[in-house]
Amino acid sequence: MDLRHYVIAHEPYYRAAADEVDLFQAAYADRMPMMLKGPTGSGKTRFVEHLAWKLGKPLITVACHEDMTASDLVGRFLLDAQGTLWHDGPLTLAVRYGAICYLDEIVEARQDTTVVIHPLTDDRRILPLEKKGEVIHAHPDFQLVISYNPGYQSVLKDLKESTKQRFGAIQFDYPPSAIEAEIVAHEAGVDRNLAQQLVGIAERSRNLKGHGLEEGASTRMLIQAGRLVSRGASLQAACRTAIVLPITDDEDIRAALTAAISACL
Repeated sequence: MDLRHYVIAHEPYYRAAADEVDLFQAAYADRMPMMLKGPTGSGKTRFVEHLAWKLGKPLITVACHEDMTASDLVGRFLLDAQGTLWHDGPLTLAVRYGAICYLDEIVEARQDTTVVIHPLTDDRRILPLEKKGEVIHAHPDFQLVISYNPGYQSVLKDLKESTKQRFGAIQFDYPPSAIEAEIVAHEAGVDRNLAQQLVGIAERSRNLKGHGLEEGASTRMLIQAGRLVSRGASLQAACRTAIVLPITDDEDIRAALTAAISACL
């Protein structure tokens, strides 16, 4: 099968904050399964896209959700004009033909679904297709990458230790303010001074984590606010639309955020 439409044609912008690019390249050289841990909007998905481009490998991304079944990952039999035919799922395509498979927010999937990845994450590197009676030995270029946000983990939504210990891990967080401002300026198309103001707003919001907010404003939110400003919105309106209203429904927290934004401005 041709996976060319899964190949990223143009370099996705990614600004490294530490040695994460070198670590991932070393892991890929050994085909080590990798786990990306960090808050929402901190660049995990962009990082995987950038590395897939850098390595020249096709990338198959799966957005995990609570209704996802094992069949959604590995495939199923479907009826068509010729009868009953097997259709590979995204994980099977990656395993069979040698792509990087990225399971985004893996904890959203049911635990009985994530068990299917276990044989791929040890020395066997196999994917049993029980319904089809087939065992696929992973293509030499195949690598499995998962991501999740530890801040949202709970008794019901967390990875089993038996799953976690099969992966190498890279920790993501919001970058230092100078680097974050550089990212916002580049991605939003705004000047550095405005980007620095937005980062200051984010830092104020992140100080509210644990005091009514599960998480502060993400780098993604800052970029969205910057893009609104670049389209003619006022900075205050852009921050309310892209940061304050999406981040919480609590009126008191919204008031505190609005006050923090006013202080930064």
